[in-house]
Amino acid sequence: MAGKLRDIRRRIRSVQSTKKITRAMELIAASRIVRAQQRVEAARPYSEQITEVIRNLQSTGAGGDHQLLRTPEELRRVAYVVITSDRGLAGGYNANVLRAAEQAIKADIAAGREYALVTVGRKGLSYFRYRRYRIAASYQGMSDLPTYEDARQVASEVMRMFEAGEVDVVKVAYTRFLSLGTQRPSVSQLMPLETEAGGSGGEEGAAAAYEFEPSPGTILDRLLPRYVEGRVFAHMLESSASEHAARQRAMKSATDNADELIKALSRVANQARQDEITTEIMEIVGGAEALRQPARSN
Repeated sequence: MAGKLRDIRRRIRSVQSTKKITRAMELIAASRIVRAQQRVEAARPYSEQITEVIRNLQSTGAGGDHQLLRTPEELRRVAYVVITSDRGLAGGYNANVLRAAEQAIKADIAAGREYALVTVGRKGLSYFRYRRYRIAASYQGMSDLPTYEDARQVASEVMRMFEAGEVDVVKVAYTRFLSLGTQRPSVSQLMPLETEAGGSGGEEGAAAAYEFEPSPGTILDRLLPRYVEGRVFAHMLESSASEHAARQRAMKSATDNADELIKALSRVANQARQDEITTEIMEIVGGAEALRQPARSN
C-alpha cells in the first residue's frame, strides 16, 4: 500500500511539472498571437494596393503576353507550395493543411497530372518525405517569424519553375487566419495570377484617368514579381498567426487536462492514504487485542 501511494504521489509531481511547461507554452503562444495578428493586418493594405495597380495596368492592355500571366494551353504539371510549422504541439494545425494539400495532389494524380512539391516548414517535409512524395524544394526555419526575405526565397523558386515551363500552375496550401478562434486550411492558386477576377466596368473607367511613366508594360514587368512575393509573404504570415493560435489552444487544453488528472490522482492518493491509515489502526487494535488474550487466560 505504501509503495502504491508513493507511485501516485510521484505521478502527481510529474503531471504538475508537465502542467508548468504547458502553461508557459500557452502564455508564450498567446503573446506571439498578438504580434502575428498585427503583422497580418499590416501586410493586407500592401497586397490590396499592389493588386489594384496591376488591375489598372491590365486595363490598359499591358501584360497580355507576360509569363506570369499566361494561361497554359494544357495543364500537365501542378506545383504545390505547402506551408506548415517547424515545431509540433499545435493541435491539428499541421494535420489539417497537410490533409488539404494531399487531397489536392491525389486529385491531380487521378486526373493524369504530375505534381511538384515545395515544402515550407519541417513538418511538411517530414510528412511528404515519409510517404515518398517527390519534393522539388524545401525550406525550414521560417514558420515562427517569417520575413519578407523568406518569402522572396520561396517566391523566386516557384517563379523560376513556372517561367521555365517546369510547371503549368502553382498553388499554395496554407492556413487562413480568420480570427483568434477560427483558422481554415486553404488551397489557392498563385500562378498564373488571377488579378482580373472581380473587376468591373467602373474600375476600368477609373483606370483611364491614370497616366503611367514609364510604359505600363515596363511597370508590370517590375511589379509582378513583387506581387508574387507579397502574396507568398501574406500566406506565410497568416499561417504563422494560425500556428500560434492553434498552439495556444492546444497548450490550454493540455493544461486543463493536467488539472483534471491532478485532481483525479489526488482523490486516489487520499483514498489510498485513508486505506493505509485504516490498515494501521486495524493492526494496532489487533495487536492490542492479542496482548489482552494471555492476561485473560491467567
